[in-house]
Amino acid sequence: MLPADTLLYRGFPESPASVTDTVTIDGESVRYRAEAGTIAISADERTPAARLFYISYTRLDATTGEPLEARDRPITFSFNGGPGSSSVWLHLGLFGPYRVSYGDDVGNATPPPYGLVPNAESLLDLSDFVFIDPVSTGFSRVEEEVDASGYHGLEGDIEAVGAFIQQYLSRHKRWSSPKFVAGESYGTTRAAGLAEHLWNRHGVGLNGVMLISSILNFQTLRFGTGNDLPHILFLPNFAATAWYHDQLDDELQSMDVADLVAEVHAFATGDYATYLMRNADADDELRESVTQRLARYTGLSETYVRDTNLRPAMPGFCKQLLRDEGMTVGRLDSRFVGRDRDNAGESNEFDPSYSAILGSYTAGLNELVRERIGFETDLPYEILTGRVRPWAYGRAGEGQFVDVAERLRGAMQQQPYLRVYLAKGYYDLATPSAAADYTFGRTFADESLRERVMHRSYPAGHMMYVHAPSRRQQRQDLVEFYTQTLGQQ
Repeated sequence: MLPADTLLYRGFPESPASVTDTVTIDGESVRYRAEAGTIAISADERTPAARLFYISYTRLDATTGEPLEARDRPITFSFNGGPGSSSVWLHLGLFGPYRVSYGDDVGNATPPPYGLVPNAESLLDLSDFVFIDPVSTGFSRVEEEVDASGYHGLEGDIEAVGAFIQQYLSRHKRWSSPKFVAGESYGTTRAAGLAEHLWNRHGVGLNGVMLISSILNFQTLRFGTGNDLPHILFLPNFAATAWYHDQLDDELQSMDVADLVAEVHAFATGDYATYLMRNADADDELRESVTQRLARYTGLSETYVRDTNLRPAMPGFCKQLLRDEGMTVGRLDSRFVGRDRDNAGESNEFDPSYSAILGSYTAGLNELVRERIGFETDLPYEILTGRVRPWAYGRAGEGQFVDVAERLRGAMQQQPYLRVYLAKGYYDLATPSAAADYTFGRTFADESLRERVMHRSYPAGHMMYVHAPSRRQQRQDLVEFYTQTLGQQ
């Protein structure tokens, strides 16, 4: 059977499609031009090898309709993770002038057909935005007879996105603009690598890097024999999840979730870490104390905790927490629950938090691009594709866990005005909050670096902006971040 794309029209419009519109943000009417198009990148600077699709938003003068002065107008390049994800989530969830419409403030979907609504929390009043789809995601594709696998890896991906940014800055005359990059999930891995690559390869200095649900050190989340670190770092978010679903005792349930997380973090990095280091050498008193406190903080039974060798892992936790009620909790956002066919299984058969957003974001993006902006192609828009498998980590992953935190640290050392915004969700069981704290605490020992990192936590999950109160708070925090970063002398 032929690959699906060979049955479809593979061409793109010769020039970008664009439309002018307005959105009201914080009581202000913001006029902008939306543009959808592709930029070709090449390995030899002569022959196009791949075309990266983008959607950009440029603020216009309310009177003249012309773009604002580049030097006074920041530009933010945004992308998501996967690997294999398009840029749709940050685009239609947080930054763009339109967002998906949710069924409630939690973030549950409406019945289909889904719709878009003006995004009052957009950051378009502060920065122009360019949403980039890496190779094989969205509408981005390699040219015929080009092997896409060269772009399906940490280094090739960073080089491709870096080449796109360099070309975009040149074609759109934005070299004099303040520059930011924003990534979510694996997109934070890319963002950290880009901070170094853009500087060393293209001489592009960044003003800010936004890391949303960060993963820079993969040892912090890879459960497996011989790696106890994730058991420590996931525990605070396990406790927050149990608290949200009312699975803890009355004393813990009466606490604020932030205070609970802080208490559990102290236990996780204290007595629990001590026990894991001692293992069989731990005395009975410590083992029993840790067993009881693990059960108390997670809402799991002491029997289950013992059966896991005092090492409950994320997949089992998602299945076990609400097993008596026949429900599972989500990985991306553990506030969401689902039901499996087999209640006796060891892990959930689907992530209910991903199911809650997949349809609405897919429909919203296609409506926006094809109907509102008018970009025409028969290609399917790859929201989150498996076509990038296997993903190659190259020199960063050979015989070790991938860790790009040092690249970001190095970029910050060389660029003294580069600041970082770090967003974390209490109910994120994909990239837990304590993992980001551990990574930054371990790598950014220099106080002059640590004070340039803004930490913010939200009572939501991996995509915290689906939660209406968190989205509003995140808007305020990002306004502060842009303002502080641009106000440096």
